[in-house]
Amino acid sequence: MTVHFVGAGPGAADLITVRGRDLLARCAVCLYPGSMTPSDLLAYCPPEATLVDTANLSLEEIVGKLVEAHENGHDVVRLCSGDPSLYSAVAEQMRRLDAAEVPYEVVPGVPAFAASAAVLKRELTVPEVGQSLVITRVQARSTKMPPAETLAAFAATQATLAVHLAINHVERVTADLTPHYGADCPVAVVALASQPGETVVRGVLGELPELVRDAGMTRAATIFVGRVLAAAGFPDSFLYSRARDRANQPESL
Repeated sequence: MTVHFVGAGPGAADLITVRGRDLLARCAVCLYPGSMTPSDLLAYCPPEATLVDTANLSLEEIVGKLVEAHENGHDVVRLCSGDPSLYSAVAEQMRRLDAAEVPYEVVPGVPAFAASAAVLKRELTVPEVGQSLVITRVQARSTKMPPAETLAAFAATQATLAVHLAINHVERVTADLTPHYGADCPVAVVALASQPGETVVRGVLGELPELVRDAGMTRAATIFVGRVLAAAGFPDSFLYSRARDRANQPESL
């Protein structure tokens, strides 16, 4: 049988993909990340399905349950918050499943940064303002960051930043980024995007710590930094320009 790594989306049960929902509806076993998974999402599982909260399990215990389900002839869904390609620890699990010769597939989901941008009603790539997005995090009680991947290094590019796992370190974020973006650079923070308690703050980089503190944000937040957040007088994309030769050119921005 197969292990299905399924992106659960940012929180709202109806933001899971149709494929992910259908897999949940026929799974015999579902492993899910504790309090990060809404009960409405688990309601898609069959009544007789075995539900396993992985919040207090080690990596080896989680993989052991995946292998056990496979050996017992069950399809198993391993829910991952957001999208499996970002900060999901899926790589370690897949490596162990490869060693155990257990087949698996990956089903993408809506990542938190995309849900947050939707809440902000902002495109993160704006013509001639910003065409690159850097998704990163800060070093805290977590796996070490590669030496070259610092906030300052990314800030030097002037690309739009989406910073995860940093809501309790906004003073450091502000100190690292201000020399490159300036204190007046637009920022926005979305906490609990698509979930009950969703909170949004907007302002400038110099006041980021105060904004976060006053809003009471402490978890599940994405911090955006970049000029695209307040862009207004930008040119239209070439994609739909009348000057574009549509007969001889593929769609391109």
